[in-house]
Amino acid sequence: MEEGATHAVMTALKGDARFVGGSVRDTILKRPIGDIDIATPLYPEEVTRRLEAAGLKAVPTGIAHGTITAVASGRPFEITTLRRDVETFGRHATVAFSADWEEDSRRRDFTMNALSMTLDGEVFDYHDGLRDLRAGKVRFVGDPALRIREDVLRLLRFYRFHAWYGRGEADPAARAACHASAALLPTLSGERLRMEMLKLLGARNPLPSLAMMAEDGVLARLVPHARPLEMLARLIKIEMTADPLRRLGLLIEADAAAVATKLKLSNDQRDRLIGIDAPLDLAADAAAQHRDIYRLGHDTYIDRVLVTAAITGDVDKVKPLLVAAKRWKIPVFPLKGGDVTALGVLPGPDVGQHLKALETAWVMGDFKAHRDALLSDLQHRVDATLPKT
Repeated sequence: MEEGATHAVMTALKGDARFVGGSVRDTILKRPIGDIDIATPLYPEEVTRRLEAAGLKAVPTGIAHGTITAVASGRPFEITTLRRDVETFGRHATVAFSADWEEDSRRRDFTMNALSMTLDGEVFDYHDGLRDLRAGKVRFVGDPALRIREDVLRLLRFYRFHAWYGRGEADPAARAACHASAALLPTLSGERLRMEMLKLLGARNPLPSLAMMAEDGVLARLVPHARPLEMLARLIKIEMTADPLRRLGLLIEADAAAVATKLKLSNDQRDRLIGIDAPLDLAADAAAQHRDIYRLGHDTYIDRVLVTAAITGDVDKVKPLLVAAKRWKIPVFPLKGGDVTALGVLPGPDVGQHLKALETAWVMGDFKAHRDALLSDLQHRVDATLPKT
């Protein structure tokens, strides 16, 4: 973690700080590090003073909860004063600042996330997090049921962390608490549900976690009547890269629009999710394949090929279809509205009707008609519809 910007921030805090959370976990596992979070016993005012004295920018992004964002070489670092809970009610807990590292660690969700590390690599472990991390055991800090009541999102985070970091049998106490709390999921915002579900589905192999979610009565709260996980297993084998939204689309057997609303997907995500599930004829000839690609676009076509194959089991047809699709460039219809009005057709719906009829014929002819041939056909159509003199 001792790259330049990180070192500058930690040096500015003069040893009164440790790395916490995901950056510690991923450093120990030698995985890529994302955001770097820092904790300190210093109060926000002193954090700000030390950062500015070192020539670094300090932004009060969460001052009520003790969070200052340091900016070094354009990179943000969240620095949060150690805390203890006074009252807990979901994400809106009332906290008091603390100077006790162990007390602060008890606020974390899982033991592997409660680790802290100094700049020189010394690790502090108050809850056997190192043992759990190395064993692939996702375990709550303290009583799982209590931790979930504090923030119901931790229920989904348990399955997500198992997908990314877990191995073998999951912690029975954690699963029991998740099962007992599943009815609380509707109290969460769609945005938070979406975030966790898509992160879970982005894991290399989310199947064990999804199987647990189904057994524990959690998956049905998010995706009612989900398709058999064997189908998702086939999709994972044939997809080029992990695509969480495509995997979600495969899971949804009915009413993708309702799931999109529940998870507060963006309009683009909603449209893609709804469009994923319409089946394709994987045995279609090249001309029919071209028509599908022209109608859907390359990305949606690929989604539908992969999902159709995963559902039907026709996975041997996928590679040749995708290779052919990659080679075929979607053509542009050669005519425009000006070509129609130039022949005496007044602007209005008749222009669109002529173009639509010609485009349909062009598509059905496998896009082979050139502009001159289409203009000739257009002339014949216009001549046949203009009043006789």
